[in-house]
Amino acid sequence: MSRIIIISNRLPVSIIESDGDINLKPSAGGLATGLKSLNTEKEIIWLGWPGIITSDTSLQSKITDKLKALGMYPVFLSQEKYDKYYKGFSNETLWPLFHYFQQYTMYMTSYWLAYKEVNMIFAEKLFKIAEPDDIFWVQDYHLMLVPRLIREKYRKASIGFFLHIPFPSYELFRTLPWRSEILEGVLGADLVGFHTYDYVRHFLSAVSRILDLNHHFLGRVTLHDRIVDVDSMPMGIDYDKFERAVYDSETQKEIARYKKTISKDEKVILAIDRLDYSKALPKRLKAFDRFLEWYPEYKRKVTLVIILVPSRSTVPQYQSLKDEIDLAVGKINGKWGTSNWTPIHYYYRSFRFSRLVAWYHISPIALVTPYRDGMNLVSKEYIATKTDGKGVLILSEMAGSAKELTSALQVNPNSTASIVDALYNAINMPEEEQITRNKRMKKIIQRNNINTWANNFLTRLEDLRKLSDKLLEKQFDDSAEELLLKDYNLATKRLIFLDYDGTLVGFKNDPMKAKPTEELLDNLKKLTGNDKNNVVIISGRDKNTLESWFHHLPVNLIAEHGAWCRNIEDQWCQMTALKDDWKAGIKAFLEAIVDRTPGSFIEEKSYSIAWHYRKLDPGLAEIRKHELMENLNLRISGTNLQLMEGNKVLEIKDNKVNKGLASTSWLEKDEWDFIMAVGDDYTDEDTFKAMPDKAYTLKVGFTATAAKYNIDTVSDVQKLLTKMTSL
Repeated sequence: MSRIIIISNRLPVSIIESDGDINLKPSAGGLATGLKSLNTEKEIIWLGWPGIITSDTSLQSKITDKLKALGMYPVFLSQEKYDKYYKGFSNETLWPLFHYFQQYTMYMTSYWLAYKEVNMIFAEKLFKIAEPDDIFWVQDYHLMLVPRLIREKYRKASIGFFLHIPFPSYELFRTLPWRSEILEGVLGADLVGFHTYDYVRHFLSAVSRILDLNHHFLGRVTLHDRIVDVDSMPMGIDYDKFERAVYDSETQKEIARYKKTISKDEKVILAIDRLDYSKALPKRLKAFDRFLEWYPEYKRKVTLVIILVPSRSTVPQYQSLKDEIDLAVGKINGKWGTSNWTPIHYYYRSFRFSRLVAWYHISPIALVTPYRDGMNLVSKEYIATKTDGKGVLILSEMAGSAKELTSALQVNPNSTASIVDALYNAINMPEEEQITRNKRMKKIIQRNNINTWANNFLTRLEDLRKLSDKLLEKQFDDSAEELLLKDYNLATKRLIFLDYDGTLVGFKNDPMKAKPTEELLDNLKKLTGNDKNNVVIISGRDKNTLESWFHHLPVNLIAEHGAWCRNIEDQWCQMTALKDDWKAGIKAFLEAIVDRTPGSFIEEKSYSIAWHYRKLDPGLAEIRKHELMENLNLRISGTNLQLMEGNKVLEIKDNKVNKGLASTSWLEKDEWDFIMAVGDDYTDEDTFKAMPDKAYTLKVGFTATAAKYNIDTVSDVQKLLTKMTSL
């Protein structure tokens, strides 16, 4: 039975070394909790850094043995590698950039090289324990190259990736010099998960603009040999754990103790965060100060409790942030405090679970207003502890959880006035309204808990693997190639249909630059030089272009999707009676579109007109394409014209012209004992459908098709033709 292997930067344990002995303390993190309670019979193992730097092989061996007993495998790193990979690229490049703090982003090649190296170290360690049928789930921004490394090793593996932080807009992400490698690394996965649709949209935009890959509107990216689904899957918490913890005796003791330190007349405003500039704590302090200015009647009636968990204290930016917070707290307490009232209670340390739950429970208001957050579980934890239904959550609209917790008082974290107004409304909100709002949010949090999140992700991953396996059944593999070449070799009357663009040559921004390569011309010369072969190039290209490229070869040509035909040594002839009087009106409309869409252009053929948009920004291209399709469909409704979508081209032509009819005329010429048709886009589907059952039909790319086989790339088509010519 396959196993589930979780690959993350850190293992879900803390290692405590004492007098040469090793003790392990399990992590209470959400991911670890969710995976422990997965509804699966599969074995779950974990690979990651153990949280300790040591070159002592004896100690490494002890740690490895201890972890192995828990189904965990450590990846040891040197101090230098750890600093450049984790502190460097992960947290001084990706973290600030992905949280929209470009001013803090470090673009250092040495960091990037260390990141690549450590991702490879993780992969190599993984390969020592993995089997090809294992399920791989890679976690977060530290390991964005690992999915592709796994894919290169295990082509048919089931691989998932989840990003727990925001994914930035294209305009920000494009500033990263190594942007393509990052995207290609992530696309090694079958399923890519984000907390919100905003992050999905940004990721797909980057994939489209940077890698020039098309994607379905549902979030499916089609690669040359497989599909990748990209979706939003908001992570939850262990709801029952937090709700039950309120009644735990340890928590009740803490609740009683805290109540003694806070006056009954004071309302606690709770702010719990890790020290980070993305959390906007200085802005919250400013808003609290402004609140006391605007509403002085609430002095001695409210108290702000700040619990700040230490983080990256050696990084200068974080040291500076800590100093700024310390100074602001001191100023506010000095400005507003009295001998018997302290406006802000400030704790710079981690709290054990019972104390954390106690603060959640006794606080009438939670102030959670980060500038940017992937999810923010604090907001969900707070609601889960409100067992009496009372309490008000003030939540930043920039937090991922804001998409789910719509009943919270949502604020713009950049607006001091917005936060002040929310504080006033929270303090004065009737209990009935509090209970109603929290009931809605509790229902969402309880339903979309951490267990549901993990199970849904892995179930979706398994379903995708089945879909990919089904599509791979049509893959033109070694056995299919062997059978084709065998039948080709035995045949004496062969008919070979070859599309041109996207089949024999790759696409170019300028279609006229997609000229035949020397390799292609050599293969065609050898194929057409064999008396047993009848080769037909069947293309959407105009007849003059095909003539200029192939006039010196004994090859049959079909141009403009079947409007024109030229047999070997014959003149061009029209395959059916056609009119072109419709073109003037359509051309004028397309020219108006081109005038306001720089980068697009019109290609006029004898009996069709094409609008090309390969050079356009993908976002604008999508808008213009749909605009054109809507308008053109109205214009050609009730006529004999057809709108046809190709690879970054829209073409209007007579519906009596198609490659299927053109190829049928060739099929009827003789009794062929070998037939092959190769194409890449929608127009070639007519050709595939016209072929007899015995024909070998190949679609370039990994998409649904009427063809019998999918062949990966143009290069693979060339390799096949080369093998055919050598027989």
